[in-house]
Amino acid sequence: MDLAGLSYLDRLPAHYLGEYELLLRILCSAVIGFLIGLDRTHKHKPAGVKTYTYVTAASALITIVSINSAGLYSTMFDKTMMDPMRLAAQVVTGLGFIGAGIILKDGAKVIGLTSAAMIFFAGGVGIGIGAGFYTLILFTVAAAFLFVQIGEWTERREKRKNSKSITHAADDIQEMNQGM
Repeated sequence: MDLAGLSYLDRLPAHYLGEYELLLRILCSAVIGFLIGLDRTHKHKPAGVKTYTYVTAASALITIVSINSAGLYSTMFDKTMMDPMRLAAQVVTGLGFIGAGIILKDGAKVIGLTSAAMIFFAGGVGIGIGAGFYTLILFTVAAAFLFVQIGEWTERREKRKNSKSITHAADDIQEMNQGM
């Protein structure tokens, strides 16, 4: 297995675990998918723990198979060119299909957009872990969750501010009507 493009930290598991490191990739993907799913289940969203665990683990599995089969089968025949990320690229197409199924439009209201984006994100996590980019993926997941929390806090704050201004406006109208 060629680890030349990976950082020192990303190469450590392969150094100590050898071929079992591929199992660690699947396990890491499933754990991260499970955690993403817990977050979404806690928020009562349509896709939950099972969906995100399956998406991340399957994306990692397909990426591992794609990378390893390209190396294995390209040596069987002379002048055979294999793209190690071809199957992983097809995962992205499948994720788009799943995401499209989650998005619902009801008049002017669109629901499920964040769930669809999370499915896409979970697939990217699985592909990245499957390719062995632990450090990059863990940083990405941490950064995404941090900024999502900041965004949710900001949205709650804005809603409170808007509801207070609406309440004050309603009070002002009521006072004007009483004064007449």
